[in-house]
Amino acid sequence: MSEYIGDSIFSSNELYRSVMNQLDRACSIAGLDPNVADRLKKPKRALVVSVPVRMDDGSIHTFEGYRVQHNMTLGPGKGGIRYHQDVTLSEVAALATLMTMKCSLVGLPLGGAKGGVRVNPNLLSRAEKQALTRRYTTEISMIIGPDKDIPASDVGTDGQTMAWVMDTFSQIKGYAIPGVVTGKPVDIGGSLGREESTGRGVVFCTEEAAKILKIPMNQQTKVAVQGFGKVGAIAAREIHSLGTKVVAVSDVSGGIYNEKGLDIPACMEWVQKNGVLKGYPNAQAITNEELLELNVEILLPCAMENVITGKNAAKVKARLIAEGANGPITPEGHEILVQKGVVVVPDILANAGGVIVSYFEWVQDIQSFFWQENEVNSRLKTLMVQAFHDVHGTTEKLKTDMRSAALARAMMRLEKAMLLRGLFP
Repeated sequence: MSEYIGDSIFSSNELYRSVMNQLDRACSIAGLDPNVADRLKKPKRALVVSVPVRMDDGSIHTFEGYRVQHNMTLGPGKGGIRYHQDVTLSEVAALATLMTMKCSLVGLPLGGAKGGVRVNPNLLSRAEKQALTRRYTTEISMIIGPDKDIPASDVGTDGQTMAWVMDTFSQIKGYAIPGVVTGKPVDIGGSLGREESTGRGVVFCTEEAAKILKIPMNQQTKVAVQGFGKVGAIAAREIHSLGTKVVAVSDVSGGIYNEKGLDIPACMEWVQKNGVLKGYPNAQAITNEELLELNVEILLPCAMENVITGKNAAKVKARLIAEGANGPITPEGHEILVQKGVVVVPDILANAGGVIVSYFEWVQDIQSFFWQENEVNSRLKTLMVQAFHDVHGTTEKLKTDMRSAALARAMMRLEKAMLLRGLFP
């Protein structure tokens, strides 16, 4: 049955096939036990649910929802819930697999999971989105919980969505259970520093990679950041505060460029007032595509997937790339970059700051003891720096690129745990 599911349902998705190809390469490089490798290519559990919602006009529309738990050898499942019109079971399965690898890589006692509802959240009113969230939570409530599977926000969801999930689950159980989700508002058990954690983590990794490449973090070093949302804006702000010259940033409205450097706090204020970067003064307008090909030392793609491909990778001039977004570089693009000698800090490592602080939030919730923001940030940096050097050491030991090394290291930790636990029955 597992082969039928793996071959006939999930493998029809391009992202899932790409993830499986990456795992195959990492298994080969790491010399993984073939039985463990086979188990890691198939999710532990996949739940498909109907989510009927009474719309504002009185009609009832039934949406399709998913929750996939890939592997929970190391601990409860962990992974976001996304609301998007193109969400599929296969995509969710692929993302759950990557969450397993990410949690393993950075040493968390968590497994990988992911959820989603096939819906365009921009077409829903607040009341409809709340009704959707509460019904979806009810339908998956039997497989989530602070000791089972801990969802979080993702594409199309936010802290308010997680508050609704937490409240719905708590109403079902009869008492407040803040540890069922992460990414909640601080007022109901969220963690300080959570919103900035992914962007901060990207910069922590970038700093360590720059030291190895002997790239100084000062005004001699030019940086470009694609994406100016929750991840990109924070990454731009943090790397700007280190003294580097951020010459370009971009969002959905396009990019802005100034060879003398941009005032990132001023850019953030502009976006807060105007909604987008477009029209920002004292800068030249450029496209998102042009930003990727600028003459800079460091490039941080923090927006969409598949922006660096086999078609434009040869034109990328940066010596160092840290993937703030998930999958911003295609396999073909990555191969070209590696051949050029570009160091790519992969998404599984570079943007792991979000799941690390989600772990911190979960720990604080189950202990009912909350930390100061400086403590959160300090612990985040410690784990990110340690994970980076672990991956870099594996890169040198296995004589491979950082992406393959990161996956290999994650899988080696899982292999050890799975072999120690054995196979039931």
